[in-house]
This record gives sequence, C-alpha cells and structure tokens, in this order.
Amino acid sequence: MNSTPQPSATTATGAAAPAVVESDLQIAGDILSVQHLLQPAREHPATVAEFVGLARSIAADRAQWEHLVRYDATTRWYHRLRTGPGYEVWLLSWVPGQGSGLHDHGGSSGVLTVLEGELTEHGRRGPLTLAAGAQRVFAPGYAHEVVNDTLDGAVSLHVYFPGLTEMPMHSCSPARPETLADAPVGA
Repeated sequence: MNSTPQPSATTATGAAAPAVVESDLQIAGDILSVQHLLQPAREHPATVAEFVGLARSIAADRAQWEHLVRYDATTRWYHRLRTGPGYEVWLLSWVPGQGSGLHDHGGSSGVLTVLEGELTEHGRRGPLTLAAGAQRVFAPGYAHEVVNDTLDGAVSLHVYFPGLTEMPMHSCSPARPETLADAPVGA
C-alpha cells in the first residue's frame, strides 16, 4: 500500500471529508485473475499461486496435451500428464452428460482448469458454470461434483498437491442442496 497521505475531499459545507483508502485487494481485484501479478511457474511449484501458474502454463501449451485427449462414452477418460515432487497433473475429458459424482480429494488441495468446452461445478454454494479458461482452487476436504451439462465435449486439467491418493465419494446429491448443508464445514 502507498503510505503517502491522500488528499481530502471537501463536503458541501466546506468541511474536509475523510479520504477513502482502498486496500490492495480492492485495487487489484482477485489475485488469481490478475495475470500480470502471478509469478512464472517454477520447475517445482510450492505455493498455491505457483500451482495455479503451472496449470496456466500447461493450458497455454496446447501442443503438450491436445494430442492426448480421448473421449469415451462409457466412462470419464483421464490421463496423468505430469508428476513432480509432491504433485501430479491430470488431463480429463468429458462427453455430454458425464459427471464425477460428489466427491472430495482427501488430504490433497487442487487447481481445476477448464481447457475446452464448459463444465458445471456443483458445491455447497450451488452450481457454478466454468467456461474454457476458468480455474477453481480448492483445499483438502472440499466436496463438489463436476458435470458436463452441455451438448459438446469438454477437457479439463487437474493439479493435485500432494498427489491424489484418495477421492472419497459422498452419498448426498448436489441436486438436493439440503443434503450438502449437512456436510462438514470446509467440505
């Protein structure tokens, strides 16, 4: 923040009005959506911002993943694209109507990036449409369901840190939000 005193405005009565000082977040907005503030991806990321940067760099390099994509009408297709110290990167495809089922990622945090098409994330706060380029960051225990509700295929990239060792399925359905309200806080 700039520590230089801000000039005061004058009210209609001639009295000095207090200066409005905005926080860095108010000025910059969502840090994950401000491209120029992100550091370039390191070879071995260690922070959430670096994992987001890794996902963005892979997404931008279509030659790295596009030729690997397959669509399977019987099951969700996935391919482990990369591993590194304490993380792994997965490429997934989604035909219309395919979904993940309501699940969490155990002790892993993650970054979900939509590469092509559109996906819908169902979680505690209701449905969220994710178009190509959208990213979601989540902490361990975060429960959601991802579905392709469109008539076209979709492709997504998933970075898990530490690497995904479990994906517990939940029995409640996001279609019935009252069951999600009973889920543990932080899920």
